[in-house]
Amino acid sequence: MTQRHRLFSWELSYFSGKIRSYLRYKDHFGALGPGFEDILCSYELIFGLLVPNTGSVTVPQVLTADGEWIHDSSEIIDHFERADPTRAIVPSPVERPRQRLASYLLELLADEWMVVWGFWERWHHSLAGVEPNQLAYNRLQWGSAFAPGLTGTGRSEAAQRMFDGPFGVKAAPEQLLGPYAGLRDLGMTERTETAWTESNDRILGILDRHFDEHDFVFGGRPSLADFGLMGPLYPHLYRDPVPGFEMRTRFPLVAQWVERTNGTNALDARSYNQKLYSLVDGELVGRPATSHGGEWIEGDVIPPTLAPLLGVFFDEMWPVLESSIERLTAFVASDAHEPGDELPSYTFRATTGFEELQQGDGPLTHEFEIGGVRERRMVVPYQVWMLQRIADVVRDISAAPGGRAALASMLEAYDRGPRLLDLDAKLAGCRMRKEGGRLFSAAR
Repeated sequence: MTQRHRLFSWELSYFSGKIRSYLRYKDHFGALGPGFEDILCSYELIFGLLVPNTGSVTVPQVLTADGEWIHDSSEIIDHFERADPTRAIVPSPVERPRQRLASYLLELLADEWMVVWGFWERWHHSLAGVEPNQLAYNRLQWGSAFAPGLTGTGRSEAAQRMFDGPFGVKAAPEQLLGPYAGLRDLGMTERTETAWTESNDRILGILDRHFDEHDFVFGGRPSLADFGLMGPLYPHLYRDPVPGFEMRTRFPLVAQWVERTNGTNALDARSYNQKLYSLVDGELVGRPATSHGGEWIEGDVIPPTLAPLLGVFFDEMWPVLESSIERLTAFVASDAHEPGDELPSYTFRATTGFEELQQGDGPLTHEFEIGGVRERRMVVPYQVWMLQRIADVVRDISAAPGGRAALASMLEAYDRGPRLLDLDAKLAGCRMRKEGGRLFSAAR
């Protein structure tokens, strides 16, 4: 039997939710060859298999059928899209330049901005004294990763030991241990909590209105933007009990989109892998279950219902990214860094060994604003690496006839939008290379 691709993941994992739904979609259309196996990644597998091969403890990771290890959700998607473009998830740079750029921008928003709120929801509602509380569920889901072979009680107890120890969940948030150190590093504090709440509600409200008319981001089939959004919206905001109740009761169309995009045959969600049937002369006649005949909207249209979500990117995240580029460029050029040396690589917290750079007033921290409140947060070099991909997208689109004009017409709707066209030049002083889960500045 031919070896299948192997996905090492956790159900609770932010980026595992992104990749699992993507692989299900590609597999449904026969674009994964032998298919894939979703493997619950225990600590035994992390330290006995993942770390020796990629140097990283994080999931998801993929071992392809031909023995190649791939670390990082975006690189996993890039790999499989190159291997088989059947039912491609990224619109064409020639035929759909606006939708192509928008898909990458929304992937970045989902991966690296919405993570703050998803992170906070999970851990805030696991604190003693917070009601409603999801600690019992959170223990069980983490115990399934820490000690999958134990009984339910044993899994919960194993997780509690981690929560009481390195996770620091039992300690007051003010002690800034575990998740709370990460939240502080990302700019989630008592001063900004309300602003982050309002940002999340704004995003979910936009999506709920959008999914009233369109089953996916660009119409009737999923794209990179949809799978990017699955990161925050499935494991943290749909699956966790407290935010899951909030989503289902306040934003039910977003909850239904999660079920649709997850590809698990939720019939009332009308997914890409099902048909709706009518009776014609007593015979069943099927049609695509999703909107727009199961295809992307024609004409490279960015739906008016989606435009406000791009507005969130340019209003909230883009200023942070521009500041990050400036701070990282200055650091790479300083005496504190040798060209070609390693840079911090974590998203969820300051990278081990780089805390002095990324915490306090370190050179890889900066002031940012959300909802009119100013706070300090770490610079995340990985986000700049993601911007390199977007700069390549802008360059490729601009090389096609009419491509740059198409992007300019889309971006001029946003105050800071046109500045994205100069992204390649902005990144000149802080480009980097990626090796597995590690980042290095480009050698001069």
